[in-house]
Amino acid sequence: MNKGELINKLAEDAEITKTKAATVVNALLDTVAETLKNGEKVTLIGFGTFYPHARKAGKARDPRSGKEIDVPAKTIAKFKAGAKLAETVNS
Repeated sequence: MNKGELINKLAEDAEITKTKAATVVNALLDTVAETLKNGEKVTLIGFGTFYPHARKAGKARDPRSGKEIDVPAKTIAKFKAGAKLAETVNS
């Protein structure tokens, strides 16, 4: 399912217009991104937790040339599924 399909499904299930559903989806995604950018986590009980994770700098190898390259440190977003979501997916 992509973002457009999610918006269509939300609009259908909630009996709202696609425009309103798109506004809700975009607001949710923007809020999660902004919260992670500020170094905070977002916990949706039963669904899961989005959290920022600091990745250390390191070395890697360029597969084309075989040369060693430096990989800078950065913060990435991670997700840990909640118990209800994990149970639903595995049933």
